[in-house]
Amino acid sequence: MTNVYDLITEIKSFLRANPIVNTVTFGDISEVDLNKTTIFPLTHFVLGNTTITNNTLQITISVMFLDIVDYTKGFNSTDAGDRQDDTNIVDVYNTQLQLANDLISHLKRGDLYRQEYQLIGNPVCEPFRDRFENELAGWAVDLNIEVPNNFSVC
Repeated sequence: MTNVYDLITEIKSFLRANPIVNTVTFGDISEVDLNKTTIFPLTHFVLGNTTITNNTLQITISVMFLDIVDYTKGFNSTDAGDRQDDTNIVDVYNTQLQLANDLISHLKRGDLYRQEYQLIGNPVCEPFRDRFENELAGWAVDLNIEVPNNFSVC
């Protein structure tokens, strides 16, 4: 039974193939050197609970799509209400949500779905900002992924 190995490998491969992502990490977020600006945009995920049924495993993974908020962008709006603190925060939210949507879509009906990694339900993406030591923003989402339970009792 290699369900967990296979799921982690496939998710990493899928995310690394996306041109928006610089780095994909797995495991304890505190072990990732978030002070290195060259690793961003970064996608990080961890394993959550697993429900075992007769025919499937329903594995939850928590995914964070992160990028650095840049204060040197020099936003040039004439409307003070649109300034967004002279940052690229809207760009970060937009590109990282695009990446989350891409992963979710492939788990619902794309290549990952055809490889028997199938998303259960409709996940909710939660925006965040300034959750870590350097100012990062992005989206967090819990994905419940169903895979075949290929355990044999023979």
